[in-house]
Amino acid sequence: MPAQDIASSALASAPAGAFLTIDLDALVANYLAIRELAKGSEVAGVVKARAYGLGLAPVARALWGAGCRTFCVATAGEGATLRGLLPDATIYILSGLIAGAADAYEAHGLRPCLSSLAEVEEWRALAKRRGRSLSAGLQFETGLNRLGIAGREAERLISTPEALSGVDVTLVMSHLGCADEADHPLNRHQLERFRAIRAAFPGVTASLANSAGVHLGAEYHFDLVRPGIALYGGNPFTGRANPCRPVVGLQGRILDVREVASGETVGYGAAFEAKGPRRIAVIAMGYGDGFFRALGSDRQRSHVGGRVHIAGHYAPIAGRISMDLISIDVTELSEGAIKRGDLAELIGPHVTLDEVATRAGTIGYEVLTNLGDRYKRIYTGAGCSTTES
Repeated sequence: MPAQDIASSALASAPAGAFLTIDLDALVANYLAIRELAKGSEVAGVVKARAYGLGLAPVARALWGAGCRTFCVATAGEGATLRGLLPDATIYILSGLIAGAADAYEAHGLRPCLSSLAEVEEWRALAKRRGRSLSAGLQFETGLNRLGIAGREAERLISTPEALSGVDVTLVMSHLGCADEADHPLNRHQLERFRAIRAAFPGVTASLANSAGVHLGAEYHFDLVRPGIALYGGNPFTGRANPCRPVVGLQGRILDVREVASGETVGYGAAFEAKGPRRIAVIAMGYGDGFFRALGSDRQRSHVGGRVHIAGHYAPIAGRISMDLISIDVTELSEGAIKRGDLAELIGPHVTLDEVATRAGTIGYEVLTNLGDRYKRIYTGAGCSTTES
């Protein structure tokens, strides 16, 4: 059931201030589109941060059903949770190995992407204690200058095979820093560096491309690609049309519609002042639900803010967003067009995820990962009936 259809369903009468709809069929379609684009390469599912805020369990199961067998998360805790959901999955921990925690990784069959010689040594020590090799990835620095084995450490590791004794290297990877800008010179620089590293590990699965990197061309695909934001409907590019199907819909319930006289103000800080008689509707959600305070309007700072879509029209946010409430100016709608209990679209076909991100001064990744727990979550598609987490 698309998010825009919630208002006509029985779910609209549920005692909830806002509804978050996750279309698992769209998620799977995005996964399959990437698999087609990266033909010949495996497509891993990046499901860190609760599957970018959409819920690890339903997302991981939907991807598994679509044929995904390799998953990437950020932390061992996420990996342990995912292992409980998918006992047979290959799970890589992108943030590497936390000092002193190797036992926890091994206990759940997790593969850390080792990012320093210190991490390699700790993993080797555990393998020695266990009396067997332990699988892991190796993450190399190629230009992002974040995590990754770099410089002399990389040279030492590559030139000294015994340095990896006890480590079953199943993945060699790096991460692109500017893939969202196809013409950025760093892309080619990182590609050439990674090719040289990959040559030192023949037969080992190699991975460089993230969501945007998949679109840079086959030379970036190697053996495995790691899409994240593209699975969830966010635009992986800067200044280009979004090739992904939208996955998320967000609707908030109208609590009240009231008249505000000319010269009166709305909300904290008197940030909105009525220039003539206005009608203001109040929505039952706010920054406590993860909806950014930066989307509010403020006349004192000449900040326009965000907008919603309701009854076939756009309505601007009026004043500051508070913890639990959002006010919108519905004066331009015909009187009686909306009423208490109606639902306004905050993310959906008319107000896209990327519009919300732009108006909040951030990116779609942050919007998704901030989605709160107070929404009534509704999962549709991917072989499931409408369900709530």
